Amino acid sequence: MTILLPLWADYYFAALIFLLGACLGSFANVCIYRMPRGGSVVTPRSHCPHCRQTIAWYDNIPLCSFLGLRARCRHCRGQIAFQYFLVELLLAALFLVIWLKFRFDPRTPIYWLMATALVIGAFIDFEFMILPDRLTIGGMLLGPILSALAPALQGQPSAYLGFCVSVGALVLGSLALWLVATLGTLAFRKEAMGMGDVKLLGALGAFLGWKAVFFIIVGASLSGALVGVMLVLTQHKTMASKIPFGPYLALAALVWIMGGSDWWGAYTAWCSGS
Repeated sequence: MTILLPLWADYYFAALIFLLGACLGSFANVCIYRMPRGGSVVTPRSHCPHCRQTIAWYDNIPLCSFLGLRARCRHCRGQIAFQYFLVELLLAALFLVIWLKFRFDPRTPIYWLMATALVIGAFIDFEFMILPDRLTIGGMLLGPILSALAPALQGQPSAYLGFCVSVGALVLGSLALWLVATLGTLAFRKEAMGMGDVKLLGALGAFLGWKAVFFIIVGASLSGALVGVMLVLTQHKTMASKIPFGPYLALAALVWIMGGSDWWGAYTAWCSGS
């Protein structure tokens, strides 16, 4: 059932959700910095990485503080990385786009959760070439549970079917990418892909279903190959360089959420001639 809102309420919800995404972006920045370093994402309070001074609440307002402080610590004038602003803005935009597409659909908060985890994982993988188990294995465990609570996530009418389809897609995603990684290792005589990528695709399958698994593999492979070729041509990488695959899996998953499932449906309908 579609809920129609007055125009003022529509703008109000859009602004509120944009701010919610920015706040989650602030938390995502904490996770991106602390997770790969083995730190807690809860304590201690946020502090400057240069002078270790605790950041006051008024200097920790998403988006605004970065601009107000002109990307400098109030205490030591150390540079604040642009990444902090970028992550907050990116998640704010993703939250808003998901809201505009799905509105009061029960999948909306789940997709917000996924977007947050995918942004965290992508930025960690870019810098450290790892995907923390807290994200990947956590997603593999949480996907079937949420699919049972919201069977629409898997396009199913009941909790039992939602759970079963989620588990099946989890296994399919993990095995499919494990096979690709194994064949790549045999062909190139070195590790072609980390197990973090395998676990991530399993988690994505658990949330998005088996159809998404194939879409994500193809989409991530194409985008990753394109970026890799560009980096080689610009001499930023060589053919032997390692390139993180997690960000491209995350990108393909977000594309699936935003409309890839519709493209898949149109493509299969075209193939079947219907």
